[in-house]
Amino acid sequence: ALNASPWFNLAIALVFVALGLAMFDVFVIDLSRFQRNTVGSEKSASSPYVTAFLLGGTAALLAGACVAPVLIWVLVLATDLYTKGNVGGLLLPFMLGVGMALPWPIAGAGMAVLPRPGAWMNTVKHGFGVLIVLFALYYATLGVRLFIAAAGYQGDKAPQDQGEAGWIPDLTTGLKEASLQRKPVFIDFWALSCKSCMKMKKTTFKDPIVMTALEGYVKIALQTDDAHDPVIQGALEHY
Repeated sequence: ALNASPWFNLAIALVFVALGLAMFDVFVIDLSRFQRNTVGSEKSASSPYVTAFLLGGTAALLAGACVAPVLIWVLVLATDLYTKGNVGGLLLPFMLGVGMALPWPIAGAGMAVLPRPGAWMNTVKHGFGVLIVLFALYYATLGVRLFIAAAGYQGDKAPQDQGEAGWIPDLTTGLKEASLQRKPVFIDFWALSCKSCMKMKKTTFKDPIVMTALEGYVKIALQTDDAHDPVIQGALEHY
Protein backbone atom coordinates (compact mmCIF):
# COMPACT_ATOMS: atom_id res chain seq x y z
CA ALA A 1 0.00 0.00 0.00
CA LEU A 2 2.87 2.36 0.79
CA ASN A 3 4.64 1.58 -2.48
CA ALA A 4 1.45 2.42 -4.37
CA SER A 5 1.48 5.97 -2.97
CA PRO A 6 3.21 8.50 -5.26
CA TRP A 7 3.94 10.72 -2.25
CA PHE A 8 5.72 7.85 -0.49
CA ASN A 9 7.91 7.19 -3.54
CA LEU A 10 8.74 10.89 -3.90
CA ALA A 11 9.64 11.03 -0.20
CA ILE A 12 11.96 8.03 -0.65
CA ALA A 13 13.49 9.78 -3.65
CA LEU A 14 14.20 12.87 -1.51
CA VAL A 15 15.82 10.70 1.17
CA PHE A 16 18.08 9.10 -1.44
CA VAL A 17 18.94 12.52 -2.89
CA ALA A 18 20.00 13.68 0.59
CA LEU A 19 22.08 10.53 1.12
CA GLY A 20 23.64 10.90 -2.34
CA LEU A 21 24.60 14.52 -1.68
CA ALA A 22 26.17 13.44 1.60
CA MET A 23 28.32 10.95 -0.30
CA PHE A 24 29.62 13.85 -2.41
CA ASP A 25 30.38 15.85 0.78
CA VAL A 26 27.78 18.54 0.06
CA PHE A 27 26.99 18.15 3.77
CA VAL A 28 28.04 15.70 6.46
CA ILE A 29 25.77 13.18 8.18
CA ASP A 30 27.48 12.39 11.49
CA LEU A 31 25.79 9.62 13.48
CA SER A 32 28.78 9.01 15.73
CA ARG A 33 27.54 11.48 18.34
CA PHE A 34 24.79 9.01 19.26
CA GLN A 35 27.51 6.60 20.39
CA ARG A 36 29.50 9.01 22.54
CA ASN A 37 27.33 8.57 25.60
CA THR A 38 28.00 4.84 25.71
CA VAL A 39 31.72 4.83 24.89
CA GLY A 40 33.70 4.05 28.05
CA SER A 41 30.59 3.44 30.13
CA GLU A 42 29.79 0.24 31.96
CA LYS A 43 27.11 -0.63 29.42
CA SER A 44 29.40 -0.17 26.43
CA ALA A 45 30.41 -3.84 26.40
CA SER A 46 26.86 -5.10 25.88
CA SER A 47 25.22 -2.21 24.03
CA PRO A 48 26.67 -3.06 20.58
CA TYR A 49 25.00 -6.47 20.72
CA VAL A 50 21.66 -5.01 21.76
CA THR A 51 21.93 -2.32 19.11
CA ALA A 52 22.82 -4.86 16.42
CA PHE A 53 19.88 -7.05 17.49
CA LEU A 54 17.41 -4.13 17.32
CA LEU A 55 18.77 -2.96 13.96
CA GLY A 56 18.52 -6.52 12.64
CA GLY A 57 14.91 -6.81 13.75
CA THR A 58 14.04 -3.47 12.14
CA ALA A 59 15.81 -4.43 8.93
CA ALA A 60 13.91 -7.73 8.85
CA LEU A 61 10.58 -5.88 9.03
CA LEU A 62 11.58 -3.42 6.31
CA ALA A 63 12.87 -6.20 4.07
CA GLY A 64 9.81 -8.36 4.69
CA ALA A 65 8.12 -7.30 1.46
CA CYS A 66 11.19 -8.32 -0.56
CA VAL A 67 11.54 -11.79 0.96
CA ALA A 68 7.79 -12.39 1.44
CA PRO A 69 7.44 -14.89 -1.47
CA VAL A 70 10.28 -17.05 -0.14
CA LEU A 71 9.18 -16.65 3.48
CA ILE A 72 5.55 -17.54 2.77
CA TRP A 73 6.63 -20.57 0.72
CA VAL A 74 8.84 -21.81 3.58
CA LEU A 75 6.08 -21.27 6.17
CA VAL A 76 3.50 -23.11 4.05
CA LEU A 77 5.92 -25.97 3.41
CA ALA A 78 6.83 -26.14 7.11
CA THR A 79 3.14 -26.25 8.08
CA ASP A 80 2.42 -28.92 5.48
CA LEU A 81 5.30 -31.12 6.65
CA TYR A 82 4.33 -30.71 10.32
CA THR A 83 0.67 -31.60 9.71
CA LYS A 84 1.88 -34.74 7.91
CA GLY A 85 3.80 -35.77 11.03
CA ASN A 86 7.27 -34.50 10.07
CA VAL A 87 8.34 -32.45 13.11
CA GLY A 88 11.52 -31.47 11.26
CA GLY A 89 9.40 -29.12 9.16
CA LEU A 90 9.41 -26.69 12.08
CA LEU A 91 13.14 -26.17 11.55
CA LEU A 92 12.67 -24.76 8.04
CA PRO A 93 11.99 -21.12 9.11
CA PHE A 94 14.99 -21.31 11.45
CA MET A 95 17.20 -22.61 8.62
CA LEU A 96 15.94 -19.80 6.38
CA GLY A 97 17.03 -17.27 9.01
CA VAL A 98 20.43 -18.95 9.40
CA GLY A 99 20.92 -18.94 5.63
CA MET A 100 20.06 -15.23 5.38
CA ALA A 101 22.38 -14.34 8.27
CA LEU A 102 25.33 -16.55 7.35
CA PRO A 103 27.08 -14.23 4.86
CA TRP A 104 27.28 -11.32 7.29
CA PRO A 105 29.74 -12.68 9.90
CA ILE A 106 31.95 -13.71 6.98
CA ALA A 107 31.69 -10.21 5.53
CA GLY A 108 32.46 -8.72 8.96
CA ALA A 109 35.57 -10.88 9.30
CA GLY A 110 36.62 -9.81 5.82
CA MET A 111 36.75 -6.16 6.92
CA ALA A 112 40.06 -6.93 8.66
CA VAL A 113 41.81 -7.69 5.37
CA LEU A 114 40.69 -4.54 3.53
CA PRO A 115 43.38 -2.05 2.45
CA ARG A 116 44.17 0.84 4.78
CA PRO A 117 42.07 4.01 4.46
CA GLY A 118 43.21 6.43 1.79
CA ALA A 119 42.22 8.40 -1.29
CA TRP A 120 40.77 5.25 -2.87
CA MET A 121 37.93 5.40 -0.32
CA ASN A 122 36.70 8.70 -1.79
CA THR A 123 36.42 7.07 -5.20
CA VAL A 124 34.40 4.22 -3.71
CA LYS A 125 32.24 6.70 -1.80
CA HIS A 126 31.52 8.72 -4.95
CA GLY A 127 30.67 5.51 -6.79
CA PHE A 128 28.10 4.66 -4.14
CA GLY A 129 26.86 8.26 -4.37
CA VAL A 130 26.12 7.81 -8.08
CA LEU A 131 24.31 4.54 -7.33
CA ILE A 132 22.19 6.20 -4.63
CA VAL A 133 21.26 9.07 -6.96
CA LEU A 134 20.18 6.52 -9.59
CA PHE A 135 17.88 4.95 -6.99
CA ALA A 136 16.50 8.43 -6.27
CA LEU A 137 15.74 8.89 -9.98
CA TYR A 138 14.01 5.50 -10.06
CA TYR A 139 11.69 6.33 -7.15
CA ALA A 140 11.02 9.82 -8.49
CA THR A 141 10.08 8.37 -11.88
CA LEU A 142 7.84 5.79 -10.22
CA GLY A 143 6.14 8.54 -8.21
CA VAL A 144 5.44 10.57 -11.37
CA ARG A 145 4.09 7.46 -13.17
CA LEU A 146 1.77 6.79 -10.22
CA PHE A 147 0.48 10.37 -10.37
CA ILE A 148 -0.18 9.95 -14.10
CA ALA A 149 -1.92 6.61 -13.50
CA ALA A 150 -4.13 8.15 -10.80
CA ALA A 151 -5.04 11.00 -13.13
CA GLY A 152 -6.09 8.46 -15.76
CA TYR A 153 -8.91 7.08 -13.61
CA GLN A 154 -12.35 8.48 -14.37
CA GLY A 155 -14.92 6.88 -12.10
CA ASP A 156 -14.77 3.14 -12.70
CA LYS A 157 -12.91 3.59 -15.99
CA ALA A 158 -9.40 2.14 -16.03
CA PRO A 159 -6.39 4.00 -17.44
CA GLN A 160 -6.14 3.77 -21.20
CA ASP A 161 -2.44 2.86 -21.33
CA GLN A 162 -2.78 -0.59 -19.82
CA GLY A 163 -4.91 -2.38 -22.44
CA GLU A 164 -2.47 -5.01 -23.69
CA ALA A 165 -3.40 -7.38 -26.49
CA GLY A 166 -5.78 -10.07 -25.26
CA TRP A 167 -6.23 -8.49 -21.83
CA ILE A 168 -9.26 -6.50 -20.65
CA PRO A 169 -8.29 -3.61 -18.32
CA ASP A 170 -11.78 -3.14 -16.86
CA LEU A 171 -13.11 -5.64 -14.29
CA THR A 172 -16.82 -5.09 -14.95
CA THR A 173 -16.42 -5.39 -18.71
CA GLY A 174 -14.31 -8.51 -18.36
CA LEU A 175 -16.77 -10.26 -16.06
CA LYS A 176 -19.68 -9.46 -18.39
CA GLU A 177 -17.79 -10.83 -21.37
CA ALA A 178 -16.90 -13.99 -19.45
CA SER A 179 -20.56 -14.45 -18.54
CA LEU A 180 -21.67 -14.04 -22.16
CA GLN A 181 -19.00 -16.40 -23.46
CA ARG A 182 -19.47 -18.81 -20.53
CA LYS A 183 -15.71 -18.90 -19.94
CA PRO A 184 -13.65 -18.93 -16.73
CA VAL A 185 -11.86 -15.73 -15.70
CA PHE A 186 -8.17 -15.11 -15.04
CA ILE A 187 -7.50 -11.88 -13.14
CA ASP A 188 -4.03 -10.35 -12.93
CA PHE A 189 -3.88 -7.91 -10.01
CA TRP A 190 -0.92 -5.72 -10.93
CA ALA A 191 0.53 -2.33 -10.02
CA LEU A 192 3.26 -0.02 -11.28
CA SER A 193 4.84 -0.22 -7.82
CA CYS A 194 4.95 -4.04 -7.96
CA LYS A 195 8.30 -4.99 -9.49
CA SER A 196 7.33 -8.66 -9.76
CA CYS A 197 4.13 -7.73 -11.62
CA MET A 198 6.02 -5.67 -14.19
CA LYS A 199 8.55 -8.48 -14.61
CA MET A 200 5.79 -11.03 -15.16
CA LYS A 201 4.22 -8.85 -17.86
CA LYS A 202 7.48 -9.02 -19.81
CA THR A 203 8.29 -12.68 -19.15
CA THR A 204 5.65 -15.01 -17.68
CA PHE A 205 2.65 -13.74 -19.64
CA LYS A 206 4.74 -13.63 -22.84
CA ASP A 207 5.76 -17.29 -22.46
CA PRO A 208 4.16 -19.41 -25.24
CA ILE A 209 3.25 -22.19 -22.79
CA VAL A 210 1.46 -19.75 -20.46
CA MET A 211 -0.27 -18.01 -23.37
CA THR A 212 -1.54 -21.36 -24.65
CA ALA A 213 -2.76 -22.36 -21.17
CA LEU A 214 -4.75 -19.10 -20.86
CA GLU A 215 -6.45 -19.31 -24.26
CA GLY A 216 -9.65 -20.65 -22.73
CA TYR A 217 -9.92 -17.80 -20.22
CA VAL A 218 -11.19 -14.25 -20.31
CA LYS A 219 -8.07 -12.40 -19.13
CA ILE A 220 -8.50 -9.29 -16.99
CA ALA A 221 -5.54 -7.07 -16.05
CA LEU A 222 -6.70 -5.04 -13.04
CA GLN A 223 -4.36 -2.20 -12.13
CA THR A 224 -4.51 -1.68 -8.35
CA ASP A 225 -2.37 1.44 -7.85
CA ASP A 226 -5.40 3.59 -7.01
CA ALA A 227 -6.29 2.01 -3.66
CA HIS A 228 -9.12 4.52 -3.14
CA ASP A 229 -11.03 3.44 -6.24
CA PRO A 230 -14.24 1.67 -5.07
CA VAL A 231 -14.07 -0.95 -7.85
CA ILE A 232 -10.49 -1.88 -6.91
CA GLN A 233 -11.31 -1.90 -3.18
CA GLY A 234 -14.30 -4.16 -3.78
CA ALA A 235 -12.31 -6.53 -6.01
CA LEU A 236 -9.44 -6.87 -3.55
CA GLU A 237 -11.80 -7.48 -0.64
CA HIS A 238 -13.93 -9.97 -2.62
CA TYR A 239 -11.09 -12.00 -4.11
